[in-house]
Amino acid sequence: MIWLPVLGLILGVGIGFAVNVTIPVAYSSYLSIAILAALDTVFGGIRASMEKTFDGAVFLSGFFFNTLVAALLAYIGVQLGVDLYLAAVVAFGVRLFQNIAVIRRIAFNRMHTRRTRAPEGGHLPPADSR
Repeated sequence: MIWLPVLGLILGVGIGFAVNVTIPVAYSSYLSIAILAALDTVFGGIRASMEKTFDGAVFLSGFFFNTLVAALLAYIGVQLGVDLYLAAVVAFGVRLFQNIAVIRRIAFNRMHTRRTRAPEGGHLPPADSR
């Protein structure tokens, strides 16, 4: 199921490049934090898929809920005159890099396991008969 988050990321980037939409500067902080939250969810989905714990409903609800809450937090911060979006940047940034680190670790462990497995055919080389 790793294909769903990856497909969504590729589709979203493709649509973003294909559609020429100008975002007003006033909304740039909202959009940037929403994108960071969305990326956190995508990489969390990839991690869950690699750990064999992926749930599509959890992924989709988390994607939209995290994105909405992050943008709302940025909006409330602007209304209060406080840079609350920085808290979301730190939280989502830390989670994003943790997910990337776990994905990398899982990928390296799988590559290492494949390299140390028995050769093709499942037969081990003959033992040295000294």
